[in-house]
Amino acid sequence: MSSADKWNKRYRMAPSDSPAASHVLQQHLHLLPASGRSLDLAAGRGGNTLLLAQQGWESHAWDISGVAMSHLAEEALRRSLTVHCQTRDVSVLPPVPQSFDLIVVSRFPERNLCPAISEALTPGGLLFYQTFTADSRGGPTNPAYRLQRNELLRLFPALQIVYYSEEGILLQGSEAMLIARRPRESPITPETIR
Repeated sequence: MSSADKWNKRYRMAPSDSPAASHVLQQHLHLLPASGRSLDLAAGRGGNTLLLAQQGWESHAWDISGVAMSHLAEEALRRSLTVHCQTRDVSVLPPVPQSFDLIVVSRFPERNLCPAISEALTPGGLLFYQTFTADSRGGPTNPAYRLQRNELLRLFPALQIVYYSEEGILLQGSEAMLIARRPRESPITPETIR
């Protein structure tokens, strides 16, 4: 069974209640600029996408599951929100450089994508990332999909850390939560290259 088939099956059986945004995003909305272009990468049911659209962001959601993207588009329509849903395998087609002001990743520890995620942020852009750790209760049993202690801090060396925590969230146990910013690059002028 392909990854798309696996996730389509899972989302067909998912409960129909409203999807929730990640804890790290919900608790740090005060760090968001007033608007911009956001990407909920491996969005699933799109809780982050919907929250950002409610905040006035141009919200994009990408996921390998067409079923999840269809459900998200229906929920956005029900709420009178504009979101841009795309069925996309982000492991094969990551975002292009400097294409988003904000990227949110929830429970998708694809380590090989981290450099592309860093590059996809515009200068000054923010990354909100939350995922399972080796200490988490629940979540995937495969250790490849759980981060080691402080591993998330090391996955984005080009970004400036704004916030980091590995703490208990309700009954889920520990999850790693990171907010990081791409440094603003100084403009290249004839004076700076002399």
